[in-house]
Amino acid sequence: MSATFGVIVFPGSNCDHDAYHALAHVMNAQTKFLWHKDTDLSDIDFLLIPGGFSYGDYLRSGAIARFSPIMQSVIEFAEKGRPVLGICNGFQILLEAGILPGAMMHNQELRYVCKQTHIRCENSDTLFTRNITEGKVLQIPVAHGEGNYFTDPDQLKELQDNDQVIFRYCDKNGQTTKEANFNGSIDNIAGICNSQRNVLGMMPHPERAVEEILGSADGKQIFESVLAELAVA
Repeated sequence: MSATFGVIVFPGSNCDHDAYHALAHVMNAQTKFLWHKDTDLSDIDFLLIPGGFSYGDYLRSGAIARFSPIMQSVIEFAEKGRPVLGICNGFQILLEAGILPGAMMHNQELRYVCKQTHIRCENSDTLFTRNITEGKVLQIPVAHGEGNYFTDPDQLKELQDNDQVIFRYCDKNGQTTKEANFNGSIDNIAGICNSQRNVLGMMPHPERAVEEILGSADGKQIFESVLAELAVA
């Protein structure tokens, strides 16, 4: 039996259909939408928390969504070692829920940024990056105003020591320059995982980079890694 992917929909989500299209129509994966008031995840093998502006970001990105009924089930799902991917606002929600460490601040220029970026894979030892060579540069777009990842020095060292930094912003040659770090994230961080390596949060949008007509299909490599991992699980 094939794995079932669940895409969570919050009021204000606007990348849920992008994620569904990438999984169901491009990757040919069995996929279903999950309303934020759903709590039963018994038939789900992989959770994706998409981007958007959950609850309009009226308080703080992800801060209200964190209290949606489904989130307690998401926490339990993750604690059981089951895979969760949070993209953009989904990453912010994972941070607000305490599933991943750290916090998001406004971009350093205090402006919303929507453009193609380059990120470097820092760790191939996760189910999200198993098919991606360490050090490989991917071109994946971003679209956020609060993507400036921050954590304290002790937590940053722990992330670094445990190889939990999965993606860093870089230039097209793989150099993690200050210029490439457009939002000001500490240590050029674009994505991190938890200590169990079953939860990944990233600000770039791989679901918007699965077809060449969109400018890049590099995002497919993340989903291909996941599908390959679930196929042998």
